[in-house]
Amino acid sequence: MPIDTNFVFGHHLAAAAIKPADLLGPLRPFVGPERKRIWKGIGFNMIWRPNFNGLSGTKDFFLELNFTEETLDFTDITGDNGIANRGLLQPDIALGGLAYLQQIKDRFDNSAQHFEPGVWANVPATNNPTEQTTVVRMGSIPHGTTINLQGRGFQVPKPQFEPVSITPFQIGSPDDGKTNLVHFPEEQLANASSSRTPLDHVSGLTQAQLSNPNVFLSEAISDQTFVHTTLLTVKSDTSAPNSIPDAGGGIDNIAFLVGKGSRPAGGPNANTSVVSAIFWIERVKNQHGDEFRQLQYSQRVLLNFNGLSWPHVTVATLRSEV
Repeated sequence: MPIDTNFVFGHHLAAAAIKPADLLGPLRPFVGPERKRIWKGIGFNMIWRPNFNGLSGTKDFFLELNFTEETLDFTDITGDNGIANRGLLQPDIALGGLAYLQQIKDRFDNSAQHFEPGVWANVPATNNPTEQTTVVRMGSIPHGTTINLQGRGFQVPKPQFEPVSITPFQIGSPDDGKTNLVHFPEEQLANASSSRTPLDHVSGLTQAQLSNPNVFLSEAISDQTFVHTTLLTVKSDTSAPNSIPDAGGGIDNIAFLVGKGSRPAGGPNANTSVVSAIFWIERVKNQHGDEFRQLQYSQRVLLNFNGLSWPHVTVATLRSEV
């Protein structure tokens, strides 16, 4: 179901408005010179999710694993003059914007796993507040979460994929992959468990791929040469030192997810606390010298429940249909 809209912003800005030459900036490769572009491909999803009263296995959590099939389409909604943001402390600014729709299905049974409409925006540098050029991803997830992720976009020679941890840790601990980790047998494929997706549903999954889902991304480019790559890195938390930008962003959840009170009688059902994502928009050559467009991403969400922050990691490699 592609985005079927001719909507574009038609605001008129004051003559002093800050408007870059290409309003989409580093977001331009999502659509190229056209208004629309559709990307399709495959990926992997893992999520530790709560399990009420033994409905899925014997433990109070369930480790769900999915080989995925994905469609991600974009439509330029910028218009000729951009998306107007009126200023009080400085001249108006114009944003470049893309509407997007992400749909993910399980490759084993074709069940719907994710549906996310939203907007990417390119924000020019400003004097008040003092911020350099940034990119923003604003999305709505039907489970009851809305996200506002901010960050930067820039050119890199080729993608590099840092390891991503799937191990839960105590809520409030540093998310550094080593502090207050809580390991469970389900992390190891050799351990049988009723609290994890049956392995015949993800036949071929290796321990290296589960322990670090970014392995899927590196495997997908093992025989490719890179012509150019645009990297977009965004996150919900802007409180870290040297964060760009250093204000705004965040996550909102419905009451069911946030919960009330504290353990054991109360607390969150599954509260989304932090989201971060990296996108690589690539022009590559395969081993035969054929060039094509490729989009890869790695996203990590932390779900808080039962005293722990539980990672939810999604990765995919997609190609443009045009």
